[in-house]
Amino acid sequence: MKKIILLITLLSITTLSAVDYTKRKSVKRFINMMHYRYGFKTKTLEKWFKNVRKNSYIRRLRQGLYCYGGRCDSMGSWDRYSYQFLKRVGGGVYFMHKFRHTLKKAYRKYGVEPEYIVAIIGIESEYGVMRGDYFVFDRLVHLSFDKNDRRAKFYRKQLIALLRLSAREKVNPKKIRGSSSGAIGLAQFIPTTYKRFAVDFNRDGKKQMNNVYDAIGSIAYYLKRHGWRKGEDVAVRVRYKGLRFNKLPTGYKHKYYRKNLEGIEPREEFNYHGMVRLIKLERSGYDELWYGGRNFYVLTRYNQSSYYAMVVHQLAQKIKKSYKRRYGKF
Repeated sequence: MKKIILLITLLSITTLSAVDYTKRKSVKRFINMMHYRYGFKTKTLEKWFKNVRKNSYIRRLRQGLYCYGGRCDSMGSWDRYSYQFLKRVGGGVYFMHKFRHTLKKAYRKYGVEPEYIVAIIGIESEYGVMRGDYFVFDRLVHLSFDKNDRRAKFYRKQLIALLRLSAREKVNPKKIRGSSSGAIGLAQFIPTTYKRFAVDFNRDGKKQMNNVYDAIGSIAYYLKRHGWRKGEDVAVRVRYKGLRFNKLPTGYKHKYYRKNLEGIEPREEFNYHGMVRLIKLERSGYDELWYGGRNFYVLTRYNQSSYYAMVVHQLAQKIKKSYKRRYGKF
């Protein structure tokens, strides 16, 4: 009897945790559109939308602990941001060595240095360990139809792209896992990006972001398409007078001719001769200032943040240096 009661309770919880979206007019219109425009079967779509998980997260998300106690107050924003990512050097070296042949192939084809591909995979999915804590279909349904705001339109586009790629790759969209914004796989491509930039790098007839080989090729292709220049330096730290820099606007959106940046000089050789961005990293007692070149800007196309591009660059350089120390020339 106890087992039967427990079973009924579990079934009740499961039922309560699911939402039937097929009763909503907006979803009915969406289903009809997917049927007439893209050829999806109405019954299949209704089945998926009838049982949308109320809580789309799979497990409790891991929290990045940047600091403890009062130490947080004494750390700059860059210290807090970069702490969790710049620790991933060891995993990057292992990943780079294990998939060195694929990385070399991507470098030959697209001209993107291997350490930057590895760094992006390290930041986005911790080398494949953390590929997402959400059921992407359910999450995108919530974001598309629960709120009537400007972002709902964006997420509806992602939902369409997710359903279409699941049809192309012959996978059940209800089983796809990803981030809270619908990003998928080692490279954490959102569905619309997946459609445009995912490549079948291992030539098995499928484009799968959970496949390491396709993820490596796709990141390289993405950066190349956005203007990556082979062999060109990405960024260099510079000197300036004072501890805090507020003389000029900083960030990837602002470009300067180096000849006009009086009193700002690179700390080491910088193999780049175009206009530069001034990138400010706020630390506890001072601002760290960097030049960012064209390739730095390309990294911000992956994630529109100067801090993101800089942490990719710094992690890539640490991986490259550690790899050379352990294995020699790549």
